[in-house]
Amino acid sequence: MIKQSIKICKRIFVKTIKKLKGHEKRTTVAELAIACGNGGQSFISKEFKVGRDTIRKGIEEVKTGIKYIDNHNLKGRKKITDKLPRLKDDIKDIAESQSQIDPKFQSNRIYTRLTVNEFRKHLICKKGYKCTELPTNQTLNTIINRLGYNLRKIQKTKPKKKIAKTDDIFENIAKVQNATRENDKVVWLSVDAKDRVKIGKFSRGGKSRVPEEAHDHDFGNNYITPFGIMNVKDKTVSISHAKSKITADYIVDRIEEYWIENGYNKTENELLLNLDNGPECSSRRRQFIKRLVEFSAKYNVKITLVYYPPYHSKYNPVERVWGILEQHWNGDLLDSVETVVNFTKSMTYDKKHPHVELIEKLYKTGITLTYKEMKIYESALSRDGCIGKWYLIIYPENARKVVSFLQKE
Repeated sequence: MIKQSIKICKRIFVKTIKKLKGHEKRTTVAELAIACGNGGQSFISKEFKVGRDTIRKGIEEVKTGIKYIDNHNLKGRKKITDKLPRLKDDIKDIAESQSQIDPKFQSNRIYTRLTVNEFRKHLICKKGYKCTELPTNQTLNTIINRLGYNLRKIQKTKPKKKIAKTDDIFENIAKVQNATRENDKVVWLSVDAKDRVKIGKFSRGGKSRVPEEAHDHDFGNNYITPFGIMNVKDKTVSISHAKSKITADYIVDRIEEYWIENGYNKTENELLLNLDNGPECSSRRRQFIKRLVEFSAKYNVKITLVYYPPYHSKYNPVERVWGILEQHWNGDLLDSVETVVNFTKSMTYDKKHPHVELIEKLYKTGITLTYKEMKIYESALSRDGCIGKWYLIIYPENARKVVSFLQKE
């Protein structure tokens, strides 16, 4: 009678038992076998395709109340790295001598020139492995990638250039930034202009789910230039699009707008600026320094300028925003200024949308100071004796003296 009932409800039992694991499954099938009486183990094993050993274990657990300990980790085939414990270290030794970091600094991955076949040859010839004991190329490739050594073309991993003071500059950057992280009074901004964007129906690469048709030549001379300000501490971004060239006046105007809009002009804050020493924001650019000295005097703020050395501007935090923006609008046609602005508004950095605006004002180029005027403004600056070109401080008390002196003249 019980067996007949089980057959009738077999579909329900099978569905339920499949959801069970380990001890619960064993005791369930064991109780069914016990309920069936003589021949119950064979009947349940056949109907539910469960091994008799599983049923016997379950019966013992039901009778004694003691659970069997499941150790699934000891089941199955051992990993090749367990059989060959030195394999990972040997792969690292081979890869380190042949690898370079990502030249775009977009990840921490290390790229290697060696193919999987070459790795195999090195492991056999240099590390003494036998061909038969090594895993297949597919498994070996998986191990290599998990260790972080991804394959790329050699021409993309050319070593970066370096000047004599690069190490000193980076040492100073680390020192200043570490102190800034712990100081709530310092507003830490990273500023930079992106390459200008050509407006028109031109292909920018990338892929789109909507079919697009682009011109086969990049005709036209209509451009727009994105300029970004990132608050490094809270990862918020402000992006302005300039119809004119990015000049020293444009840069300081945007910084001043940012300062006022965020209410920093009402508090006694200090300002740390990360820059890339470009032509318009260089520490030797007279108009840029003039405007910053006036800014310091007007808002009573200490300004620290920290520049990245040549060929290393990729380390400037705001550069990461431009990489995300390129990925965001690639595959689409930037055929109008409005399109560029709207795409910028819809992107996200650190899960937040940037503040975006369009600057219609046209800025004059070539504005500069005489050598005599610049010498007066230089008196407000405190430059480092070793890396003064890449690190300087403007103190507000010195800035006010300079501005006051020039107003009297």
